[in-house]
Amino acid sequence: MIFENTLTFAQQQDSQDILADYRQKFYHPVIKGKEVLYFTGNSLGLQPKAAKEYVNAELDDWARWGVEGHFHATNPWVSYHEILTPASAMIVGAKESEVVCMNSLTTNLHLLFVSFYRPTQQRFKIISEAKMFPSDRYLLETQVQHHGFKPEDAIIEVAPRKGEHLIREEDILAAITEHGDELALVFFGGVNYFTGQLFDMKKLTDAAHQVGAIAGFDLAHAAGNVPLNLHDWNVDFAAWCTYKYLNGSAGNVGAIFVHERHGENTELQRFGGWWGHNKERRFLMENHFEPMKGAEGWQLSNAPVMGMAILRSSLDIFQAVGMEKLRAKSIKLTAYLEFVFNQVVEKFSDINLEIITPEAPEERGCQLSVKLVGIDKSFFQALTEAGVIADFREPDVIRLAPTPLYNSFEDVYRFGQTLSHLLETWK
Repeated sequence: MIFENTLTFAQQQDSQDILADYRQKFYHPVIKGKEVLYFTGNSLGLQPKAAKEYVNAELDDWARWGVEGHFHATNPWVSYHEILTPASAMIVGAKESEVVCMNSLTTNLHLLFVSFYRPTQQRFKIISEAKMFPSDRYLLETQVQHHGFKPEDAIIEVAPRKGEHLIREEDILAAITEHGDELALVFFGGVNYFTGQLFDMKKLTDAAHQVGAIAGFDLAHAAGNVPLNLHDWNVDFAAWCTYKYLNGSAGNVGAIFVHERHGENTELQRFGGWWGHNKERRFLMENHFEPMKGAEGWQLSNAPVMGMAILRSSLDIFQAVGMEKLRAKSIKLTAYLEFVFNQVVEKFSDINLEIITPEAPEERGCQLSVKLVGIDKSFFQALTEAGVIADFREPDVIRLAPTPLYNSFEDVYRFGQTLSHLLETWK
């Protein structure tokens, strides 16, 4: 498609966008009396307008029923998490038995590592990407230490080659082969938070399995962003948060995936809690833990219903739209942002702003990471003051996420106009 950096073109694309009406289902922040251009769905998604209605319904049932709401609320709380399962399974390409919403992201990963990182003196190494999200790196460091290993011996980080920003797939595969006999786990972020690089999770999973290792993923920046097919890819386990692309509200409940071949194995080591216990006998208050089959067997505590109600208001939208339509718009909208950005920046040869996210649509989601070269963080602060809400990651990257559910082509065009004005005054 031939793009044009004009308001007429952007508005024409919006008029043809079959998802355009969904923009009105979200609140758009107004700061200093002006609606901002919000490109931070990769950090915190916008609030669905229906969220208040969904939460109020549970508050009303709490007022009406008290503790009996667990069984008599319109959506009984004892099984509330099950309402979120169909949409969650659709989003990550899983069977419903393989998915459950619970806890929070890093908590869930630690719980999954209990089951899937079982190192021996021979097999103890973990291969991951360099420049992981810090919480994941802390997870790996403390997990290997917990098992008596040194991080410098156990954690193998695959980094971009010198002078490059992205990790080459062949370098990951080579590392898996090189350390195969000692490898316990391959663990990557499905989409790297810093560069926006989308990894080939099926290929990494296959490579891990070929050397006898487990494959797991942090999908914080992938779930709700890119199509996933975890079951068919044979991924062993995964976890994700719900407050980024899934618009679940700040710090809300996370979710996990456990492949059915593991979920059916109730002998698999795990930490127990009463919500993961056989639900037919849960309230008999027995002493022996009998895990449920499927991902639900990793639950610990009963559902945080109010937070889940907020998440439900967004997942209902995802279920109505489907990932195929979201991905189609995402590819087009991200490409338009890339086009507008490059058109603006090429006029300013003395200022170097470089997109470090892969150019190929199949290697990225709806995020573009822009490296500041010769410009400090004050440029990002000026962008914020001008009404563009993006985010900054040290030492020098601005991340922009044109989210297909609520961002428009006109948003992208107006971003280009704002960027152009700032660069003119910056000179």
